[in-house]
Amino acid sequence: MSKTPNLAISIRQPYVEQILRGVKKEEYRSRPTKITGRVYLYASLRPGSDKDFRSVDAVSGDLPTGVIVGSVEIVGCRYTSRLECFAYKLANPKRLRRPIPPKHHPQPVWFHPF
Repeated sequence: MSKTPNLAISIRQPYVEQILRGVKKEEYRSRPTKITGRVYLYASLRPGSDKDFRSVDAVSGDLPTGVIVGSVEIVGCRYTSRLECFAYKLANPKRLRRPIPPKHHPQPVWFHPF
């Protein structure tokens, strides 16, 4: 039985969609994290690049934004010198049947959505 997450990470579309499809297995950030376990995936309002939308056969506006769309486990964090940032290792993504608007105002990275 998995524990209900109490934190959300804010990520742009279509990168959230790539995570939910199991294609994107790492999230890159400028800061490390000690957070592990299941977290909600919040699809931020600001979209990613048009090129990346093509990778999921979509265009900006096709995918939900401003809502919690699923969850993923963070199972580790490492520094990647090639990209000069930290890679959060992701596993076991789960899509929600219906997106849920957060009750609390989203933050740039981590926040408590409910």
